[in-house]
Amino acid sequence: MRAVAGSRIVIHGAHVDSAERRGEVLETRGQDGGPPYLVRFDDGTESLIFPGPDCELEHARSAADTP
Repeated sequence: MRAVAGSRIVIHGAHVDSAERRGEVLETRGQDGGPPYLVRFDDGTESLIFPGPDCELEHARSAADTP
């Protein structure tokens, strides 16, 4: 899993009653965009995470990607 600053991350709930957590990757601290990632979640909290199989990335779009 590779990210860049500005990517959005979604952590799906591990249990039926668990809510999803969504946030923005502020920085990547691994090599070549690898984890760990410093993430600011939509509730305002920040955390350093190593994403697991319950995570997915929505990559940030660059100016070149817009028509």
